[in-house]
Amino acid sequence: MKTVRWSALDEAARSRLLARPRMEADGQLEQIVAEIMTTVRERGDRALAEYSRRFDRVEVPSLWQASAGHTAIDPALDAAIDRAIQTVRAFHAAGKPQEYAVETAEGVSCQMRYLALDPVGLYVPAGSAPLPSTAIMLLVPALLAGCRRIVLATPPNACGRADDAVLAVAQKLGLERVLIAGGAQAIAAMAYGTESVPSCAKLFGPGNRFVAEAKRQAALDVFGAAQDLPAGPSEVLIIADDSARPQWVAIDLLSQAEHGPDSQVLLVTESPGLGDAVARQIDALRPRLSRAETTAKALEHAAIIEVDNLDQAIEVSQRYAPEHLIIQTNDANAVAARITTAGSVFVGHYTPESLGDYISGTNHTLPTGGWAATQSGLAVVDFMRRMSVQQASPEGLAKLGPAGARLAAHEGLDAHRLAIELRLQGTPQPVGPDAADSI
Repeated sequence: MKTVRWSALDEAARSRLLARPRMEADGQLEQIVAEIMTTVRERGDRALAEYSRRFDRVEVPSLWQASAGHTAIDPALDAAIDRAIQTVRAFHAAGKPQEYAVETAEGVSCQMRYLALDPVGLYVPAGSAPLPSTAIMLLVPALLAGCRRIVLATPPNACGRADDAVLAVAQKLGLERVLIAGGAQAIAAMAYGTESVPSCAKLFGPGNRFVAEAKRQAALDVFGAAQDLPAGPSEVLIIADDSARPQWVAIDLLSQAEHGPDSQVLLVTESPGLGDAVARQIDALRPRLSRAETTAKALEHAAIIEVDNLDQAIEVSQRYAPEHLIIQTNDANAVAARITTAGSVFVGHYTPESLGDYISGTNHTLPTGGWAATQSGLAVVDFMRRMSVQQASPEGLAKLGPAGARLAAHEGLDAHRLAIELRLQGTPQPVGPDAADSI
C-alpha cells in the first residue's frame, strides 16, 4: 500500500487519490449484454438453459429447484443462518414505513399509503463462492414489505443446482422454489419475463459487471424493471488513531480487499506510526488468506492517507463517501456523529465490517462509487412505493380552493383554475354526453 500525506497534495492530486474505477460500461460489454437481453426476451426459458451450458458450462436439469430439496447443511451453519435471519428481521421490521393521514385544513384529509412492489426479482451471486447471506439480506426486507411474488435467481453449481445454504435460506423464509440461472440472462428473465418467470417490477442484488450492466439496461427500458442501487466495486475506508490495534485494522482492510481485484481500500490516520505498523501486519496476514492473489491485486491501488488531525480525517471520509466506514478511534461515537456520507458505519474497535456483512442486522446491500453521498443502503421501503390519497369536503374546498385557484391563475393554467372555481360556485352542472358546456 502506498502512503501519502493529505496536506502535501494539491486539489487535483487529492481527486486522483480518491477516484474510483469508471463504472460506465464499455462498448463491448454493453453490446454483449444487449444481445443476451434480446435473446432471452425472444426465446425465453430455452435461452436460459442454453446460456447455462455456454457460460456456466453445466447442464441444468430444471430451471426451477424446490427449496425443500436441498441437502442437509452443517448444523453450525444452519444455526448461524437462523441467527442472521433473526437479527436482520428485527432491524428491518423496526424501519418499516408507517402510513399516515393529516388534515391539512378543516375538511381536507391527505393520506400517505405504502404499497409493496410485486413481483420483485432477487439476484444472489455464486461466483467464487455462493452467498446465502445475500439471500437473507434480500428476502427478509422483501417479505416484511409484503411482496407476494418473489423470484430468487442464483447461478448453478457444478451439478446444475443451487447452493444448499441458499436453498435452506429460501425454505426457512417460505420461498418454495428458486430460479437456477445466473448472469445477465437471469436479469433479463426477471426483467422481461419468460414462459416460467414473471416479469418483475424491480430487481435487487449484487453481481459482476455483466449483471450490473444488465440491470442498468433494464432500468433504462420502459418495458424493463427498476434497479435497487448503482453497482460498483466494494470499498472500505478506515479512520484510525493511536488507540487502534494494527492487526485489527490490517485484517479489516484485507477483508474488503479479498472481495475482488478492483476493491477499494483506504486507511486514513493521524498517526504515522500506525500506518507503518498496519502495512507490516498486512504483509504478515495476507499469505494466510485463501484469496491472497486477489487481495494483492486490490492492494496495488490501496492507500494509507496520513492526515494532520481527526478533523481532516473526517473531511477525507466525507469527500470519499465510502460504502463501508470503520471508525477505530478513542472517541469513535463522536466521530461517527459527524459523518453524513457513508453507506454503513462501524463504530469502535470491536465492530468489524464483516459483522454487518453477516449478522449484526443491518443490510449489506449498500451504495458504492460515491453514491453513498445521495443514496442509502437497502431497506424495507425499497420494496415498496408511496401513493398519496386526498379527499376534500365542500367546506374543505371552500377553505383551500381560492388559494389554489390563484396559484393556477399565476401559472396560466386555466383548466386547473376552473376545476376549482366551478366547484366553488356551488351550482350543479349538467352531466352526461349530451350536456352543454357552461363555463
